[in-house]
Amino acid sequence: MSSLPVLVLNSGSSSIKFSVYEAGNGERARLFEGAVDGIGTDLGKFWIKNAAGTKLVDQTPALPNRSVAFKLVADALHSGEFPAPVAIGHRMVCGGPTVQENQRITSELIDEMERYTAFAPLHTPIACYIMREALRLFPGVPNFVCLDSYFHRTMPEVVRHMPIPDEYSAMGVRRYGAHGISYESIVYQLQPEVPEKLIVAHLGNGSSISAILQGQCLDTSMGLTPTGGIISGTRTGDIDPGVLLFILREIAKTAQSASEAADKLETVVSKKSGLLGVSQLSNDMRDLREAIQAGNAHARLAVDKFTWTIARWIGSFVAELNGLDMLVFTGGIGENDMASRAEICAGLDALGIVLDAERNNVRGPAMISAKNSRVAVRVIPPLEDLIIVNHVVRLMGE
Repeated sequence: MSSLPVLVLNSGSSSIKFSVYEAGNGERARLFEGAVDGIGTDLGKFWIKNAAGTKLVDQTPALPNRSVAFKLVADALHSGEFPAPVAIGHRMVCGGPTVQENQRITSELIDEMERYTAFAPLHTPIACYIMREALRLFPGVPNFVCLDSYFHRTMPEVVRHMPIPDEYSAMGVRRYGAHGISYESIVYQLQPEVPEKLIVAHLGNGSSISAILQGQCLDTSMGLTPTGGIISGTRTGDIDPGVLLFILREIAKTAQSASEAADKLETVVSKKSGLLGVSQLSNDMRDLREAIQAGNAHARLAVDKFTWTIARWIGSFVAELNGLDMLVFTGGIGENDMASRAEICAGLDALGIVLDAERNNVRGPAMISAKNSRVAVRVIPPLEDLIIVNHVVRLMGE
């Protein structure tokens, strides 16, 4: 095997991100990356840049739908200006109870994963659509699904099992977790000396936290869907079920059907809550920090709710791990918002977590714990695409 260009696809609600890695002869070199942004809006962008950061494509096309957007990517990769992929890896949040392993994609597999769209309603339909398009537009090229839930498959049954009637458990309702590829990439980067007791906080517009014991997931904050766990940009995180029942009954007063009421409740808990709902302003931490400086009390409450919730999860995971060797921050907020890191760690001295204010005043990878901290605290950016490439290469050899 000499040259092995692997395309990685990561689709979102209004974007398709992609990268191509050279994975032949044991190499793992990113050749280029790009994105189609603003799908379904008047602000479409299509760009590709090489490993040095030079823009090779920089367009503002009309992007009325995902089909047009993904065809731009396929046409570019078929143009001869870039190495055509010999394999494609797709990120998927959750494949449901019957698809728990990373594997080669078939039309039948996509059908099976679509049965469990409700487990990741904001992600699964888009990911499945892109998988079908990739099979069509890259005929003969093997496609592989890489699941976020794959990393969390090692959680013990007491963690995975929901306190609900067994008839619903039999339908696959349990805790799956999310951001697993990000967590896997942190463990990968810490090799060969992975701390025995590790907590990783993936903080961004979607946020979660995981307890990792000897390199394997012991527990994670997100549950059946990415809506659970920590308060996120627009998601509630964990919440009293009675609150959902109250909101549902209010919605049902004007809804035309049970399905419409459920859809409206989904919009409330996944798109209108979290930092956006509490602040009444924005789901972007940068906007909220600016608003706090201007004295906005709602923004202050939203950020306090965010950092307080994460500190609580850290405390519970330290108890679950029976100690802690390292805490890692990753994700957009975790890497770039030093104020959030400081506020999360404030008051955790009893757990052995002490930040160094000067070290913490950075963006990007760093050791930010104080010399007298019993727990190492680090900032490590995730390498999700690289992990997907690693899985693709492994699966091709099986």
